[in-house]
Amino acid sequence: MCVPQNTTAEMAASFSLNFAPVNTHFCRKSHNNCVYLKKNPIVFLRTESILTPPLSSPIGAALIAMETDQTRGSFPTESMKLLFVEMGVGYDQHGQDVTAAAMRACRDAISSNSIPAFRRGSIPGVTFDQMKLQIKLGVPRPLQQHLDIDKVKSVFPYGKILDVEVVDGGLICSSGTRVEELGDKNEDCYIVNAAVYVGY
Repeated sequence: MCVPQNTTAEMAASFSLNFAPVNTHFCRKSHNNCVYLKKNPIVFLRTESILTPPLSSPIGAALIAMETDQTRGSFPTESMKLLFVEMGVGYDQHGQDVTAAAMRACRDAISSNSIPAFRRGSIPGVTFDQMKLQIKLGVPRPLQQHLDIDKVKSVFPYGKILDVEVVDGGLICSSGTRVEELGDKNEDCYIVNAAVYVGY
């Protein structure tokens, strides 16, 4: 694997884990200003500070497949008949509370929808109390351990929640300012993505 020399060591290390490279040294030939990892040599292109392998390479295709697999997961499962999917984004700009961001993402997903079909009996043989939900949240990995799933579930006023799946996703970025009066410990803004699967 070939990583730009001026890329942070942490980013290089996180990429290296997937391929267990050995014998790291600097090369000056075909990959100028790169860290060359002898095992599984791959040329990575640098766009802004993001490392991506060429999409046409076998490893590039494998990484895309791995990422798609990881983020797609198994939702929705076969434990319900799916009717529709609601999607939302939630932010916590001050206070660094990932649970607040996740709750806002779920509210965003459901707040502009109405589901009269269950209450009005529009689905033959299906009553209102048979409504089922599956929730998938994209949360930055370092924050997942701090997520309060019970609080997230409290956002939904009705429907039986079958599963809540948390995958790597969302974003940690800078809000541009630290406001101590709002509980800020730093400038971090947390962003969470939500997909709510509704069925019976």
